[in-house]
Amino acid sequence: MKKVLFYIAIAAVAITGISAGLVYAYQDKIIGLFVAEANKHIKTKVEVAKISLSLFEKFPQVAVALNQVNVIEGIPDSDVSLAKAERLYFTFSVFDIIRGRYSVKQLYMEEGELHVRVLKDGKPNYHILVTDTTAASEDFAFNLEKINLSNVAVRYTDLQLNHDIQADAKQLVAAMTITSDKIDLEATGDATISAIRIGEGEYFKDKHVDLSTALVIDRNAHTIALQPSVVKVEGAAYEVGGNIAYGGPTELDLRLQGKDTNIQSLLSLLPQHITKEYSQYRSEGDIFFKGTVKGKVSARDNPQVAFEFGCRNASFYHPDIKQKVESLNLEGYFTNGAKQNASTSVLELKKLEGVLNKRPFSGSLTYRNFDNPYLAFSAKGMLDVGYVVGLLKLDEVRSGSGLADVHIVFAGNLKEFKAKPGNSTLNTSGDVTLHNVALNLKELPMPLKGLHGNFIFKKNDVAVSDFKGQLGNSDFVLNGMFRNVMAWLLLDKQRLLVEADFNSQYLDFDQLLSEELNTPEEARNASGASAYKFNVSPDIAFDLSASIRKAKFRRFKGEHIKGEVKLRNQVISTPNISFNAIGGNFAVRGNLDARTRDHIKVNTATKLSNMSVDSLFYVFENFGQDFIVDRHLRGKLTANIVSEVYFDSQLNTKTDLMQAEIAATVRDGQLINFEPMQKMSAFVKRSELANMKFAELSNNFWIQQRTIFIPEMDIRSNLSAMPTMSIAGTHTFDQDMDYRIKLPLLKSSRPDRDAVYGVVAEDPDAGNSMLFLTLKGKESDFKIAYDNERVREKIKTDLKQEGQVLKDLLRGKKPVKQEKKVELQEGEYFDFD
Repeated sequence: MKKVLFYIAIAAVAITGISAGLVYAYQDKIIGLFVAEANKHIKTKVEVAKISLSLFEKFPQVAVALNQVNVIEGIPDSDVSLAKAERLYFTFSVFDIIRGRYSVKQLYMEEGELHVRVLKDGKPNYHILVTDTTAASEDFAFNLEKINLSNVAVRYTDLQLNHDIQADAKQLVAAMTITSDKIDLEATGDATISAIRIGEGEYFKDKHVDLSTALVIDRNAHTIALQPSVVKVEGAAYEVGGNIAYGGPTELDLRLQGKDTNIQSLLSLLPQHITKEYSQYRSEGDIFFKGTVKGKVSARDNPQVAFEFGCRNASFYHPDIKQKVESLNLEGYFTNGAKQNASTSVLELKKLEGVLNKRPFSGSLTYRNFDNPYLAFSAKGMLDVGYVVGLLKLDEVRSGSGLADVHIVFAGNLKEFKAKPGNSTLNTSGDVTLHNVALNLKELPMPLKGLHGNFIFKKNDVAVSDFKGQLGNSDFVLNGMFRNVMAWLLLDKQRLLVEADFNSQYLDFDQLLSEELNTPEEARNASGASAYKFNVSPDIAFDLSASIRKAKFRRFKGEHIKGEVKLRNQVISTPNISFNAIGGNFAVRGNLDARTRDHIKVNTATKLSNMSVDSLFYVFENFGQDFIVDRHLRGKLTANIVSEVYFDSQLNTKTDLMQAEIAATVRDGQLINFEPMQKMSAFVKRSELANMKFAELSNNFWIQQRTIFIPEMDIRSNLSAMPTMSIAGTHTFDQDMDYRIKLPLLKSSRPDRDAVYGVVAEDPDAGNSMLFLTLKGKESDFKIAYDNERVREKIKTDLKQEGQVLKDLLRGKKPVKQEKKVELQEGEYFDFD
């Protein structure tokens, strides 16, 4: 046995050596014959970096090896490539060298690309072979029986039909038998189809395909007979058979039938833009598919396409989730119709039935005229909202729960509806009833829960009955009409109009306006400094009759809020809102203009009645100042306020633009332990200053350019020494104060300068003495000083009055009692300690 193996090895080495010797000896002759014969068959330019003869690369065949090959397409004056390859091999038998006649049987193309094109004028780029080969050499001939492709990118582009097919052939082998009138071809292999684009539709995108086909090309009759062949797409098999005529316009008569198909392979037959959202879904069960393609294919003609498909007792699911559509039954049909184009195309889904989380549902769908689409569908079933949300993997809805009882019928022309959404071209009917539904929305971090209500559809509108639920801590109940609902749901830039009664037991505006709770994380203020976010959608409008039992915002708490509220074009307006708060009543009318995102304008006219002043200061956080705060005040406020206030979307006030006019009256007022008053103890007892009381105080104030302007007002109080005082001035939002104060002085509150000369008699007719002061500075650093300017004005006025008194005396009139001025040195400050 060892001798036999030894002799075999010796023979193999001898044969290999002889073959190698023959190849080496005849390589120049063989390459020369190959080039000469190739030039006779190919009429376009071929660029080759290197040609060699190899015994071992395709052993036991001898191979003419071509490296870095570029074949120019068969279009006159074109330099575009038809094919490129890193390596091409043409193989023949080693015995051909001994015979001196060479017959190429196989072609290998490796690491290359092939781009077949049909130009707009119908001319192909692949006519590169010479048809008349009578001058072919008898010493070297191309008799191809097999073509092998390895890692070759194949592309077919038809500019006339607007078709484009791209694929990567990993390993493809085609066996051929060529006679004078026929070519028999059998091909097997696997490839990845990058995309098949027909018109605007994309099909078979990134699909793995296994091919096993047999066909006969009749050169005389210009026909291709496609034997029943199997194409496997993503594991599902399709049997394809029929005839193709190519003598004139291409004419197809093909049959296609699915075997062991699934939802993935079925969706791959439909345009990519339709199936993209469902491409990750999988199926189990019996899914069937069959169809025909018949007719001419040209720039003017499309073949008639008709497919039937469906499933029986199947399931449909996403691999990443547990939810499934089970016991699914469906019959579907597609055709491109009598005119074989989009206008006569029809897609129908009939007898759709299934089970979602042990709850049955049914429905149907018709979509016809793809150029001017008409859509009709119906749906019926008690749907588990959380189950459906999980199954569909909606980006807008993160999770859900509860039940929705759905009975919907929809029909209409979508283009007409889009052009004239307000004309009710849709025919929508049925209703949806929610049962304890909860939703966690992407655009609204605050959860919606406890949703109940009935929605009755009628054309473009929905009647809403007892729609109630909770948004965070807030609750609501709506009854009325939702107008233009279908347009708002289906079209862009459409406005939903809500005409309803709105009722609530409690609204928590701290939550509703919280940026953390009403804005997705990626859309929040990058600095993170803002606590609030207020936006009004341009796509929402409403007319609400509101009744709210309680509402809260920061320290503010309102009760029994009632009024009419309207929203149009991002402007909220109300003619009358009233509520109870801070121990009194509010009445408001005005509008809020949110058309400019960070320039929200609020115009209001407000009437306050019997508000507790201390509570008002507490609720509004002492209006951002520390000079006079809630603990200093008591009393009841009645006021009329007309204001214009601006905010950004984070509800920060633009104080430089604020304007207001305030007519206010305070009754039964008290000023308690107010520090500036305590510093006047030189004139009034501290015990009285600690609790200054006044029966009524009225004045008109206005706010402009970050400053509160206070006209002069008299204050009649319980202070025994100065029962009446007056005050006027300004107070800025930067807490700069400039007040003018007029006080009556206690008699003999300061020693008379002439007392050293004896007792000074008082003039009982001299009148009351007045003290003129200023209060200037910051809230935490202010000074009270003698008001020189006002004294000078007073002296000037008194001189005029004294002149008049003199005239009156000369005329015999009795003089009027005058106030006595207190004279201090200019710039002198009072020491109130």
